[in-house]
Amino acid sequence: MDKKTQDVIRMHLESELVRLESEIDEMEREGHETLSEASGENNYRDHMADQGTATFARELDMTLEDNVREALSSVRKALARMDEGTYDQCERCGKKISDERLKAIPTATLCITCKSEEESS
Repeated sequence: MDKKTQDVIRMHLESELVRLESEIDEMEREGHETLSEASGENNYRDHMADQGTATFARELDMTLEDNVREALSSVRKALARMDEGTYDQCERCGKKISDERLKAIPTATLCITCKSEEESS
């Protein structure tokens, strides 16, 4: 991969890093507010259906936060691989990951062949 292309991808990854960190901060802030509401600090009992809805919403929020944290981890790993000079190397077979694949999926760690094998197993 040429330096210019890698620089463009790095800028994209760095902006994604900032966006994801901000999103996690917001989720954590909202999560603390929701937990204080769910902890029974109100003076009345919720109906069972309301409690179920609240539980579902908390679980959904936790799943979304986990997904964002996973994406953030992938971005950090991609930037680390750039710094190490191994960004375009497949983690499984060591061959070069195509520029087209990395442009489409900047956090890809496997070449298309290894990814296809992983998905088919």
